[in-house]
Amino acid sequence: MVDFVHEALLYRDDEQYLASTVPFVCEGLAAGEPVLVAVPQERIDLLRSALGPAADRVEFLDMRRVGRNPGRIIPGVLTAFADTSSASRVRILDEPIWPGRTALEYPACVQHEALVNVAFEGRGTWVLCAYDSGTLTPDVLRDAEATHPVVVEDDRRRSSTGYREPLLTSEEFNRPLPPPPEDAITRRFDLDELSSVRRLVAEFGTDTGLTPDQVEDLVLAVNELTTNSVVHGGGVGTLLIWRESGIVVCEVRDSGRLANPMVGRRNPGASANGGYGVMLVNLLCDLVRVHTQDNGTTIRVWVGPPGQPV
Repeated sequence: MVDFVHEALLYRDDEQYLASTVPFVCEGLAAGEPVLVAVPQERIDLLRSALGPAADRVEFLDMRRVGRNPGRIIPGVLTAFADTSSASRVRILDEPIWPGRTALEYPACVQHEALVNVAFEGRGTWVLCAYDSGTLTPDVLRDAEATHPVVVEDDRRRSSTGYREPLLTSEEFNRPLPPPPEDAITRRFDLDELSSVRRLVAEFGTDTGLTPDQVEDLVLAVNELTTNSVVHGGGVGTLLIWRESGIVVCEVRDSGRLANPMVGRRNPGASANGGYGVMLVNLLCDLVRVHTQDNGTTIRVWVGPPGQPV
């Protein structure tokens, strides 16, 4: 069986970036391996130019769009690509953490990188994650070492001295969320209140200026979360909803514990009893943050204008 490889590429400039990424892509193509490049658009443009005609054999995705929500990257980008291939191994070049990621997004980004090691264990997948070491802070680069067994720097591969067990790293970033504003609308719900919760979310999203498609996505996401609270979280829960600079934020709290950090990041399979709801929420929303404790779980989602940071 071909092993899973997860590497962090630390690059300081375009020259270093291309020196590592072009051979990575070309060697994969020469070996008959499907290649996905999921990086910010300016990196796509750079690589397309450097690859020349070979770029036509690569699948490119703008990570700022498809990976805006870090929780979407494993189910909606990486495994979505790998699962379509019958090859013994696929190659993926991605860049999930770029300069400009916000403090709200960042804990979910590190959790994502840690859990890639769980999602692809035993699979023939080589994932090379690019980090702009000339711009990103030292803390971010230390976290890259913690979530990648191998680091590529200055054309050399080395074992990461800071690599940590992925589930423990994910738990380290299971952090409390900032408090909601005092004027947030608060609604307790149970099974009988689910339809009124959907109406509330639809009206609020429409009044805030979300597009009809965004309103539909948000209503579906909140319905999944509130239904999970009723079924798995003690039968009741609390919804909070508010605006943040044109972005709609919804938070669902209940007394359940989300013990498995891979819930929402892995397709549970046709035979599974549930597990699709949180994955659907990740696919629909611009950001999803989860904080779970022994006495309850809080899931907060953001939906807003394309390209606007949360």
